[in-house]
Amino acid sequence: MSTNNETTFQQIIAHAKEYGFVFQSSEIYDGLSAVYDYGPFGCELKKNIRDYWWKSMTQLHENIVGIDAAIFMHPTTWKASGHVDNFSDPMIDNKDSKKRYRVDHLIEGFVDTLNAKGENQKGEELIAAMEQLLAKDDFAGLKELIYEHKMSCSVSGTCNWTDIRQFNLMFKTEFGAVASDNPDDNIVYLRPETAQGIFVNFLNVQKTARMKIPFGIAQTGKAFRNEIVARQFIFRMREFEQMEMQFFVRPGTEGEWYKVWKEERLNWHKSLGIPAEKYRYHDHVKLAHYAKEACDIEFEFPIGFKEVEGIHSRSDFDLTQHQLYSKKKQNYYDADIDPATGKPYGNYIPYVIETSIGLDRMFLLVLCSAYKEETIAKEDGSTDSRVVLNIPAKLAPNKLAIFPLTKKDGLPEIAEKLMSECKPLFRCFYEEKDAIGKRYRRQDAIGTPFCVTIDHQTIEDGTVTVRHRDTMTQERIPMDKVKELVLNAIV
Repeated sequence: MSTNNETTFQQIIAHAKEYGFVFQSSEIYDGLSAVYDYGPFGCELKKNIRDYWWKSMTQLHENIVGIDAAIFMHPTTWKASGHVDNFSDPMIDNKDSKKRYRVDHLIEGFVDTLNAKGENQKGEELIAAMEQLLAKDDFAGLKELIYEHKMSCSVSGTCNWTDIRQFNLMFKTEFGAVASDNPDDNIVYLRPETAQGIFVNFLNVQKTARMKIPFGIAQTGKAFRNEIVARQFIFRMREFEQMEMQFFVRPGTEGEWYKVWKEERLNWHKSLGIPAEKYRYHDHVKLAHYAKEACDIEFEFPIGFKEVEGIHSRSDFDLTQHQLYSKKKQNYYDADIDPATGKPYGNYIPYVIETSIGLDRMFLLVLCSAYKEETIAKEDGSTDSRVVLNIPAKLAPNKLAIFPLTKKDGLPEIAEKLMSECKPLFRCFYEEKDAIGKRYRRQDAIGTPFCVTIDHQTIEDGTVTVRHRDTMTQERIPMDKVKELVLNAIV
């Protein structure tokens, strides 16, 4: 990662705060590490991304329905899912600074320094070696790799490391107000993923929504992970939001459906108009305990290619485990005829293909893709500059800004009439203050795709000036066509 890209990333973070997208949580008390609040424009952008995903999953797929499961779940859920025993990251501490590192982050940080020196081949070999060792849970080998390359602590500068050990990432809390002799009786977990709420409701949804396999269940919601090393702004947080879909299929068809959803999800990302070369697949070397196949969709952030979405073939692990622990059958009766036998497929536990995308990471992806600093040549030979967010119109926090040229001569009244017509259909912004140029720049900085100026010619012929964010071109159109222009851009 180059210094220039790191600088760009820091500029995006600063811009996000200055223009009301993201704030540090509890900032007046010096903040809470890796926890963030979304401001006026940030919460709108986040909602629009969530809605766009939800529509694409549920409204545009006849065989996918949604649920909204509770954050708190019976603690046995997490025993059955494997999270109590397996939801851990390998950690290492520096004995001098007492700073704790996730092992993969420590090694990846070292590789970043190699890449900055132009030693990319060496960095790639080191990542490959790390992935192989992680796949085998070879902690001794990982520690040897760290010592061999003299990877030091960023605080102490020493290589005085502890042994590597696993650290469980789930938050615990107490549930209810009744005391117990056994403290574990009252322990519940803040969910580390939303998927289990789907699995425990599999039969409830299948029966009440009258779904036939193959079908999916979608959900968005908060999840919580006690990340020891949380970094890179909202890319890795302790409280975050997921958008997940579990697709239930007939055993034996999971390989085909895995390929379908792998392609389908990448096409969804491309539908936003973000350059295809910014994306790539990354197949997992180390598979989770439940997975048959798994890959990530990675995006090229200023900090390098990073995961934004995972597609996993989860086999029948989850439903089988919940059947085992709950003693409640999770079978599905398939009345379709098996061509091989001429008889119904009958009872079986479905296999699952999962698509899981981080909403906060998708938010950061949109910001990083949209952020531009531009130099503009003026007619008199001088130059001007602007910071613009080229956010896809369908996701932009405000779709239309309406500006009366002056505060008099009836122009505000005309502008407010247009505002009243448009705001039931999409989010609008109204402003009278400052010169038109300054108003344009403020809207550029928050990503508003269209600005409309009402001037004295509007009184004469009913036309307005529409200014397009991305090209800065202006056109004169009838005021009654503004609504149609915006609607066509955001569908």
